Amino acid sequence: MSETIQTLNKIKLGDCIEISFTGFVDGKPFDSNIAEDLKKINPQVTPERTVLFVGKRMVVPGLDDSFIDKEFNKKYSVKVPSSQAFGPRKNSLVKTIPLKVFAGQKIYPTPGVAFVFDNQLARVIAVSGARVITDFNNPLSGKDLEYHYTVTQLVTDLKEKTEATCKLLFRFVPEIAVSGNEVTLKGPAILKKIIEQSQKNFKELIGVEVLFQEVELPKENKKEQTKTQ
Repeated sequence: MSETIQTLNKIKLGDCIEISFTGFVDGKPFDSNIAEDLKKINPQVTPERTVLFVGKRMVVPGLDDSFIDKEFNKKYSVKVPSSQAFGPRKNSLVKTIPLKVFAGQKIYPTPGVAFVFDNQLARVIAVSGARVITDFNNPLSGKDLEYHYTVTQLVTDLKEKTEATCKLLFRFVPEIAVSGNEVTLKGPAILKKIIEQSQKNFKELIGVEVLFQEVELPKENKKEQTKTQ
């Protein structure tokens, strides 16, 4: 289990912490892991824990920087200008894509619909004849934000810190086994090389290098992997 800190110890760069938070834009919540606030955004979504390393930009820079020297279990609020959040809107990210590109993938764009194009999220602004005007800007680009948060604990559990590290490095969490100070990540063979390239980061963040154990993918996952190759 993680160790809850209820002293006057202050948060420092590199700490692994858990936070409860709500982010606001134009006075309305847009992101949260607090049940009552999350319901205002999407009643169907279940709150998830947020564990992060201070200074590693797992949240927007303005929020990340605000953690330093704060105390545990106190409520804080911070206003984050767009330059320290999702950046300014860029006209260069508003692009015109031929309609035939969508038709070839059996996608029928309409204004307001979001889709993934070349691993980037885009939103359809307008459809004009054979052209589709799309916006690749983050929806919060150019917006000043405000966050209300509490740092609830310092995370010391090795498995939890490893999970946070995997989210930072890989954007997903593989199967993790911990025995004493030995950490093993389990997954398909392709994961081995990624782990080898990330050992320096694991050493810095969790204090140890990690081992790898190859695990067979379920048959349905293998089929999906073959389709994408």
